[in-house]
Amino acid sequence: MPKISKSHINRKFEKKFSKLPENIRKIAAKKIFLFEKNPFHPGLKTHKLKGGLSKFWSFYINADNYRVMFIFLKNNEVIYYDIDTHDIYK
Repeated sequence: MPKISKSHINRKFEKKFSKLPENIRKIAAKKIFLFEKNPFHPGLKTHKLKGGLSKFWSFYINADNYRVMFIFLKNNEVIYYDIDTHDIYK
């Protein structure tokens, strides 16, 4: 898949991102940058979710189980929906 042409952020993502610890925000910003250059970079572990979240995808932020939940849109666009620990899936 080519790089992301445009990204959108919903209000929930924006609020939760701003409340993350500073060190996690820095790592997340780097991972989002990497994701937008190469959505399936092996270091991101990008994967489609299942069950009630099957319209979403997720990628890895760090070993503390932080994740970004998003949806791929057409024209290589993406919308970021949520960012949090692995509990994001509950």
